[in-house]
Amino acid sequence: MKTRITEMFGIKYPIICGAMMWLCKPEFCAAISNAGGMGNLTAANYETEHDFRAAIEETRKRTGNPFMVGVTILPSVRITAEHYKMYLRVAAEEKVAGIEVSGAPVDKACGMEYIEMLKKAGVKLFHKVGSARHAVHAEKMGYDGIYAAGIEEGGHPLIDDVTTMVLTSRIAQDVKLPIVTVGGIADGKTMAAALMLGAEGVMMASRFMATKECNVHDNIKNELIRRQEYETTLICKSIHLQARALRNKNVDAILEVEREGGGFDKILPLITGVRITEAWETGDIDLAPMMVGQSIGLIHDVVTCRELIERMANEAEAQITKVSKFFKS
Repeated sequence: MKTRITEMFGIKYPIICGAMMWLCKPEFCAAISNAGGMGNLTAANYETEHDFRAAIEETRKRTGNPFMVGVTILPSVRITAEHYKMYLRVAAEEKVAGIEVSGAPVDKACGMEYIEMLKKAGVKLFHKVGSARHAVHAEKMGYDGIYAAGIEEGGHPLIDDVTTMVLTSRIAQDVKLPIVTVGGIADGKTMAAALMLGAEGVMMASRFMATKECNVHDNIKNELIRRQEYETTLICKSIHLQARALRNKNVDAILEVEREGGGFDKILPLITGVRITEAWETGDIDLAPMMVGQSIGLIHDVVTCRELIERMANEAEAQITKVSKFFKS
């Protein structure tokens, strides 16, 4: 496959892993990059410059292929404004291939000097957005690409609540940058659809959780296979931190707090990183909010990263070929 994404990074397939707290670490990141896709090293997993830089070095020991660094700039009780600046500076100094920025744009959160620093270092800067207006802003500020993230995605979709199908097409009309579709992507058919809508790559997180290399308990992987697309919901809207998560006892408790008018202080104990880490390790499906998207309805097995990526590429090609026959005279 050849798109502006594969050519920009020198990768075989335009399939990128999205940032995932506590999961996107060197071994998993490298497995995806070694399979021909683009792995993700999530910066907020590391609280010190030493540990973050060491994670980049460890990833490079495991793969000679490019990988993304994920930097999510959202309110946090653990990660400060200085952390965000440190992540960007270290990424520039280490000359990583690219950065996935979610949340606030770099120019507003850290300053234009950080965009200039990254561009000078040759680091490609992508912003994950949920609206065309934010994509236009990113293009004006000098970003290199756009992640078009629809309401279907797990994690923190924009409160505009626009679907992936509309959002990808809408952004493609307004910007000239390469677009990566996010949300609802889990197989070759959805990948082919994204390419038809104007994207030149896809990003997945939920689907990569159900791979053999992902360091999450088998109970969680099996739960993703068991659950259907309608079994996620939006939480934390009342505290302006909208997130899509799998329905479970924890999420039901969060929604009850919100219905009763409870604020951040009452919700925080239910969404802490300690809870999420313990859930990933123990396989307790009700302990924490599992930030997964509606694409879980398309997850049917646990395979290696290589099997998943190659299968998706083959399915996408077959689907595009099949559809093209409808228009032959």
